[in-house]
Amino acid sequence: MMDQTLPRPAAGIAAPLLFMATLLFYLVTLTPFIDLSAANTGDAATAKSNTLNQIVYLGLTAALWLTALRSSARHLVARPRGILIVMLVWFAFVSAISAQPDLALKRVFLAMLTLVNGSILLLLPRSERQFAGMLTLGCLGALALAYLGVALLPHLAIHQATEIREPMSAGLWRGHFAHKNVAAAAMVVISFVGLYLFGTGRRIVGIVMIVLAAAFLARTGGKSAIAALPGILAIAWAFERWRALRAPMALLGIAAINILTIGCAMSPAIRGLVAGLGIDPTFTNRIDIWKIGANAVLDKPLTGHGFQLFWQTDAMVHKGGAAAGWAYAAFNGHNAYLDMAITTGLPGLALTLVLIVWLPLRDINRAEASANDPALTRLFVRIWLYGILAACVESLFFQSGSLIWFMLVVAIVGLHLQASAYEIREPEPLPRDMEPAHA
Repeated sequence: MMDQTLPRPAAGIAAPLLFMATLLFYLVTLTPFIDLSAANTGDAATAKSNTLNQIVYLGLTAALWLTALRSSARHLVARPRGILIVMLVWFAFVSAISAQPDLALKRVFLAMLTLVNGSILLLLPRSERQFAGMLTLGCLGALALAYLGVALLPHLAIHQATEIREPMSAGLWRGHFAHKNVAAAAMVVISFVGLYLFGTGRRIVGIVMIVLAAAFLARTGGKSAIAALPGILAIAWAFERWRALRAPMALLGIAAINILTIGCAMSPAIRGLVAGLGIDPTFTNRIDIWKIGANAVLDKPLTGHGFQLFWQTDAMVHKGGAAAGWAYAAFNGHNAYLDMAITTGLPGLALTLVLIVWLPLRDINRAEASANDPALTRLFVRIWLYGILAACVESLFFQSGSLIWFMLVVAIVGLHLQASAYEIREPEPLPRDMEPAHA
């Protein structure tokens, strides 16, 4: 973050208000406490259009962009630009030749807006203190709303047996979030924020946040998130201490999880191996979805089916027999890497891996050589690790309304700034390859 003795990239009351509005847009959403027993929760995604959500999203985007344009740090927005431009061109190309080019191109546009918005967010706080304070307000507010929902609106904050899609989740907490898994993922991120606050001397609020988030997480029944919280902390600890193992841990970890998960859908031998480890080899019945997805990649390995077009299209919703119909009606592939290969082809997956995995790995190493706050780098590393590993069992890449995707974008941008920006404490000449910026 920039020291207050220098000109601020985004000063005044507007910047912190915009930061909070953007954060709460993802932490709370415009539609908290959705009634999952309503009949329209089963509609195809292609028939849905939340006009208010789109208007507010575009309004926030316009405000963020205007603020960035007035900032002296506007040159730091949407970096590194090379990979982003190549991705935009490729995603637009595969969408233009898809079955529904208008819908796919619209989704490409929204996805790119989210990437730019995430890069602007960290330019808004004027100091680390303000950044931490706004994170505290946002996360404690989300926790308060989630717990109040359980206490006062249990029929909307706790999964019910009357729900249309997943009555088997009855009794599990979701708070104001749309699903227990979304709530669980949010609690993991909030736990990381609590640990960051604790590690920077804000011990009381940090402990309170960690305890509340962990307690709520336990009641969501989100097995992947519950296992991920201690797992990510252990991996992040190893990341800090053994630099040579960073790339192998990240790359081989992603590969191993995908081989075990998608492998269970394609190979009886791998299914037996996973079952022998005491793990559900169906991964809560995801293997039917992964089998469909793997075959879809083989159908169009180069260009894919169009950006975010394969799942929930009319053709998919009404496809398949009675036994497999539920898998064809899935909202997504429950694997972000698989979904990128399905919708943008193997080249699109490769570009995604460069942006989301390879460049952050490089930036983590470079951040160590800077004088920037290691606690902030640690926060970004934890969120980044959680995002890239959770993506093996959930589809979150380029999901414009997803809290986890947006926080992953913020973490990637944060690591880039920690590596390339210079945290100035007093006016002095900057090294040629370093630039002043916020977090």
